Amino acid sequence: MNLINPQILEKNGKKEFAILPYEDFLKLQEELACYDDLRILRDAKKEEQNAPSVSLKEAKNILNIE
Repeated sequence: MNLINPQILEKNGKKEFAILPYEDFLKLQEELACYDDLRILRDAKKEEQNAPSVSLKEAKNILNIE
């Protein structure tokens, strides 16, 4: 992930807000979407790890293709 350079705003001496340039925000949003997709894929793979499967050769025979 690319480094982002937020501007931090304080309220009553405590860090309260982070302001990002719009381009950084878009990059961060895209990275988060990719991460979410990866998480969903990993969860699905974990759920299906014990599912029955067939080899490519068996699948071709079932589908009558060479």
